[in-house]
Amino acid sequence: MTFLERVLDPPSYGFQKNGKLYVPSNRELFGEFFRRLNIFSSVKNWLSLFGWATSLSFAIPLYFFLTRYVSIWLMLVGFVYSMVLMGSHGTFWLHRYCTHRAFKFKNRFLTLICRNFVIKVIPEETYVISHYVHHQFSEQPGDPYNAHAGWLYCFLADVNHQSIRKDLSVEDYDHLCRLMSHTGVKLNTYAQYQRWGSLCHPLYTAGHFLLNWVFWYGTFYFIGGHALATAIFGWASIWAFGVRTFNYEGHGRGKDRRRDGVDFNRSDRSVNQTWPGYVAGEWHNNHHLYPNGARSGFQTYQLDLPWLLIRVLSSVGVVASYRDYRKDFLRDHYDPWLKAHKSAKSLEKVKAAQNRPRQKLGKIY
Repeated sequence: MTFLERVLDPPSYGFQKNGKLYVPSNRELFGEFFRRLNIFSSVKNWLSLFGWATSLSFAIPLYFFLTRYVSIWLMLVGFVYSMVLMGSHGTFWLHRYCTHRAFKFKNRFLTLICRNFVIKVIPEETYVISHYVHHQFSEQPGDPYNAHAGWLYCFLADVNHQSIRKDLSVEDYDHLCRLMSHTGVKLNTYAQYQRWGSLCHPLYTAGHFLLNWVFWYGTFYFIGGHALATAIFGWASIWAFGVRTFNYEGHGRGKDRRRDGVDFNRSDRSVNQTWPGYVAGEWHNNHHLYPNGARSGFQTYQLDLPWLLIRVLSSVGVVASYRDYRKDFLRDHYDPWLKAHKSAKSLEKVKAAQNRPRQKLGKIY
């Protein structure tokens, strides 16, 4: 097995059977889900439980907002914050920086600031390692959120399929640490990993979340009291659970929904979707075409807010360098397609003209 084939902890039902993707039943999925949340059976399940406990805790401010402070304007503010700001930051931080290293920060302090631009929702370890595996085995057995296995398979993937193995060798564990070394996460020693079953330590992780939440709740309270703070924290729950279904939608729900002239990557069924593209810069087919690029909005209509943020941060010296593949995309994919498309249309017009019935001319006296 290659390195990325063996780093994730396989579910009890397995990623594959007889060399093919195994699609578990809902009963198997929920059984695995609750087993992996049980810290009484193994303390090494702490990260899975932590991820869902923190996401569910946003229901508390959401309840107070809906019962005490609800208003159309505050709902709009919360919606924009969760969908646009949190969505774009997820693409900017977790996706392009932590996983693909598409750009570099000038120093660690600036990295820390950018890490906490918004309310913290997802521990880096949960996202980063499994996303490496996703790109290596996209839509194949072993892909932790394989769209071909269904919506629930993807929705519960952070617990069922994305955890790292609990029995890694010293060499494999050190390799994973190198993949996470730039993210600002304080990584466990190998001895600590053997106890906790994770790259990150529970105390440091909980402390980071607590400080982030206290800072942002205090900031929003200072600006608009509990009404604004509960609105934004409550709406954060929408993104916290919505992001768990993104890959299912982003890969066509397991069907081929790619469009000619829009989706140029043909190695998998990823698609460019308008909504995730505009609110979070997640033009997913483009991303799979150039995964380590700082931009995925290549065509003129493809707004890419995370890319605009990277450009601004670069202009003020926060971002030291970045990779941009737009010229490569135009040269290698879009321009050849556009040329062929125009030629095909011209040929169609010629054929249509040739096939048009000719009018008979009358006699001229």
